[in-house]
Amino acid sequence: MRYNTDKIRRQDRVLSKERAMELIKVAEYGVLSLCGKDGIPYGIPVNHIYDGEKSLYIHCAPEGRKLEILKENEDVSFCIVGRVNLLAEKFTTEYESVILKAKAHINLSENEKRKALTLLIDKFSPQYKETGLKYMEKSFHRTEIIRLDIEEFSGKAKYVAPLSKN
Repeated sequence: MRYNTDKIRRQDRVLSKERAMELIKVAEYGVLSLCGKDGIPYGIPVNHIYDGEKSLYIHCAPEGRKLEILKENEDVSFCIVGRVNLLAEKFTTEYESVILKAKAHINLSENEKRKALTLLIDKFSPQYKETGLKYMEKSFHRTEIIRLDIEEFSGKAKYVAPLSKN
């Protein structure tokens, strides 16, 4: 997975690779964007977990629009937004964001699905891990996992200096 900021027009706003990776790891959700053969784009906010190597995992129902689209086109984009601060008096917004280009994979092995669900429990409900693992087994048959293998990513941010007090 390559950090590629070549296409960012405002090079002065490139987010450090370290901060981009931190957002990938700790953000609670991102927007998965897909496009099927019909050419109609589809974006949906989802929780995700980073595996620590090169992939994100997303959980969903075992049927639905995103899975149908992924059967047609495995190329996806995933957008994560970090800190946002509206600066009304300056008519602008501070922000951090990361865009990932990835290949989506479905029909994963049961072992990989369990691994992904355990990582999700560890991230979002660590204080309830025992209960979460029981819930995972109970609802495993009605859960699908999508793995996004990150090909490249970029990060962008805008930070604004405070107003001077004159």
